[in-house]
Amino acid sequence: MSTDAPEAYPDVELLIDGKWTAAATGRTDPVVNPATGLPLGRVAHAGPADLESALNAAARGFELWRKVSAFDRYKLMRKAADLLRSRVAIISRLLTLEQGKPSAEAATEVLNAADIIDWFAEEGRRTYGWITPPRTYGVQQMSIKEPVGPVAAFTPWNFPINQVVRKLAAALAAGCSIVVKAPEETPASPAELIHAFVDAGIPAGVVGLVYGDPAEISNYLIPHPVIRKLTFTGSTAVGKHLAAMAGSHMKRITMELGGHAPAIVFADADLEAAAAQLARMKFRNAGQVCISPTRFLVQEAGYEEFVERFVSLSKDVRVGDGLDPATTMGPLANKRRVQAMRSFIADAADKGAKVRAGGETLSGEGNFFAPTVLTDLNRSMRVQQEEPFGPLALIVPFHGLEDAAREANRLPYGLASYAFTRSTQTALSIAAAVETGMMTINHIGLGFAEVPFGGVKDSGYGTEGGPEAIQGYLNTKFVSLLPI
Repeated sequence: MSTDAPEAYPDVELLIDGKWTAAATGRTDPVVNPATGLPLGRVAHAGPADLESALNAAARGFELWRKVSAFDRYKLMRKAADLLRSRVAIISRLLTLEQGKPSAEAATEVLNAADIIDWFAEEGRRTYGWITPPRTYGVQQMSIKEPVGPVAAFTPWNFPINQVVRKLAAALAAGCSIVVKAPEETPASPAELIHAFVDAGIPAGVVGLVYGDPAEISNYLIPHPVIRKLTFTGSTAVGKHLAAMAGSHMKRITMELGGHAPAIVFADADLEAAAAQLARMKFRNAGQVCISPTRFLVQEAGYEEFVERFVSLSKDVRVGDGLDPATTMGPLANKRRVQAMRSFIADAADKGAKVRAGGETLSGEGNFFAPTVLTDLNRSMRVQQEEPFGPLALIVPFHGLEDAAREANRLPYGLASYAFTRSTQTALSIAAAVETGMMTINHIGLGFAEVPFGGVKDSGYGTEGGPEAIQGYLNTKFVSLLPI
């Protein structure tokens, strides 16, 4: 595949054993521009023969890559990161075309991916084991870190590059090979990410890339004896199904699943700053973000002022084609999300919710939907139970800290959370009370390469950021040696 021409959208192929190739059957699927509804190109659809070839290549690639020193893996990964940065204009345009997000957001995603590669390249050089003092003089007790083996990675369409790169970079830094099942709806940008590794010199078989039917691919890869670890980002329902499948075969797992993030705003907070920061986070990527704030819990004394400010900010969002520099929110990625927004809003309105802003599709052929704010909510509404995954903000008043914590913890999700307060005591108390994998207080501070990224409860387990992330791709081997 090639993206030498900036205006081109390539027909995307599979990467198997170091070669870009069509599917064995020749089957392809269409890729559609969400801003226009028009076809962009086509993507190869892998079948069983392609998957078997990819697995055989991954097995060979692992035996080769595990013997490459961490220092040499580091050098190759840093080269791939530099190549990615040099291609940011081309790759970000492909990302906007196929996913819809504004050009600035797409460019940020590409550059963040390069930072993540750099981070894991460094971490790979620091996968230290340890020596334990022995009970018998002369014995050496060593705990050694070794790569877990070939990895199967499944990633979604909302961040086509960053959801792949966290898994890819961690696996490669640890010495694992990996087969990536990337999203069919947004195939070109993750292919270009992996293209950077190929051009940097990654050996054949160490990285594979496939597209196709998600159920067929997961049912083939996960039980296969070559695969030793599963890593998945997606919905809780699918994650539980895949985790059960992996568990029945004793495969290692990292799961980053759905959320319904509470944003808790206390009356003593800087309400203007809180509304501005949360609005930017809410409508980033049209709300199609697993860590997007969704349930805005605002203390009664500041409720009306916050609602007024937030509604005003939502009406200022410029919705349009992501290639337009003036656009601040692009279309939803597919028609399923449009229908989901309509369904959530209709259900809530029927049960008494007030639509304070938006609530409707916008003109044009694409999947454009207005930033929406709902108030007067109750727990009988579906959107109060299910992750909206779109530009939909739910604002609910609360009385005191215990009420806020109780509502924040009511749902089985525990991925991300937000809080705003001028009180250090309140900040520490709410951080301790909320059941969550991540919390950011008085600013937006989630998702950097160097910090943990993961959830608790039904939002999954394991982390895809920070020093802990690479441990999910390593086994610990204990060796006790009495020299003779």
